[in-house]
Amino acid sequence: MEPITLTTDRLLLRTPAARDTGTVLAAAQDPDILRWVTIPSPYLPEHAQSFTEQLVPDGWANGTMFTWGLFLPEGADLVGMLSLSRRSPGTFEIGYWGTKEHRGNGYVSEAVSAGCRWAFTELSADRVEWRAEVGNQPSLAVAERAGFVIEGVLRSAMVHRGVRRDCWMGALLPSDLGLPSTAPYLPAPR
Repeated sequence: MEPITLTTDRLLLRTPAARDTGTVLAAAQDPDILRWVTIPSPYLPEHAQSFTEQLVPDGWANGTMFTWGLFLPEGADLVGMLSLSRRSPGTFEIGYWGTKEHRGNGYVSEAVSAGCRWAFTELSADRVEWRAEVGNQPSLAVAERAGFVIEGVLRSAMVHRGVRRDCWMGALLPSDLGLPSTAPYLPAPR
């Protein structure tokens, strides 16, 4: 699939490219990103280059991962990153982070909503899953603002810096946004 660009009221979501390598490298030096996001640490220039020049374009080309840089439309100001990774037919996992300078403005929540809506309408997704290490309150807040239902804790389900960790798990369904599913959904009785 060719990369696509999304827009929201305040953001331009476009594929990060080679010209963004330095910006991605600088953002990834933030201790909060390194603490919670499963990226190499230390994050070196070759990591950023591999991300923008290989991982991102390959993911779009083979339909396994769709990544956007979140930019303010008036310039090249990077406010975050968002990826949707195919997990199984109809199911994607979302990952995101926000830059230190732009946290607290709701940009990432806005982008998450746009990315999920795109997955439901353009990729025929029936479920977008979110996972974050237990304790990552900012990620939890974004997921909840975007409408994700927190489904529980998965024990030892994440490896970060060589250590197995518990993670929160949540999901967003098309019906949560008033959109149709590709197949009928019958929730369990409560």
